[in-house]
Amino acid sequence: MTDERVPILMYHSVTAEPNAATRALSVTPQAFAGQMAVLAERGLTPVDTAELAACWRTGRPLPARPVLVTFDDGYEGVHRHALPVLARHGFPATLFVSTGWLRGPYDTGGGLDTMLDWDQVRELADAGVEIGGHSHSHPQLDQLDDRRLRSELALCKEIVSDQLGRTPASFAYPYGYSSRRVREAVRETGYAQALAVGNGLARRAQGPYALRRVTVRRSTDTAEFERLVEGRALGRVFVRDRALSKGYAVVRRARHARRLAAPGLR
Repeated sequence: MTDERVPILMYHSVTAEPNAATRALSVTPQAFAGQMAVLAERGLTPVDTAELAACWRTGRPLPARPVLVTFDDGYEGVHRHALPVLARHGFPATLFVSTGWLRGPYDTGGGLDTMLDWDQVRELADAGVEIGGHSHSHPQLDQLDDRRLRSELALCKEIVSDQLGRTPASFAYPYGYSSRRVREAVRETGYAQALAVGNGLARRAQGPYALRRVTVRRSTDTAEFERLVEGRALGRVFVRDRALSKGYAVVRRARHARRLAAPGLR
């Protein structure tokens, strides 16, 4: 089997008027519509996360020129602005929700901007959007002790299952951060696959719990978007992101080691 490379696009907020906290990782409704038109014009075939992982797990062939459209966190604009565009093209997508950020009975008040409510999430699911888990309160999972890590994963899964009547199969790591311990906990919680960030194309060889995505943000113009979906010059596009990620990874490992060494955290 060839190790096909697949672009997995990572979106967050879709809005004309983002707040300061979400601006950099938001896209305007007009930009999103134009980007989906690029996928259609270039003959790419969107699939959801569960389908990609199932094909790679079983050896079943993917459609021609596959691409994934994914959204993190659960911002209201996914329903208001993105869903009509996806429906117009007949594109599936995956939305990864942080259950404690959504408006409703489980809201912890942590959402960074106007978030979806559960009726909107159900409408997205009924329209063919796969709903996946993104933890409950959106922490850096690799910084948590085992008890809280498993609580974040299980609570998110239980709430989504209760609200939608179906168990989420896919997961995305908040901030893209994971570790071998986190990936094992995700698997043991019952998620069949999980997405990181990495700003590279996804490959079967990465394994079902470490599939990479590429970030689409407010500064992504049409030419850069075309490079993302073609997998061209990603190293140059994300050179600063990768340098920052490597440096911060060292800091986070040291911080986690200090926490484990502190009394009561063993």
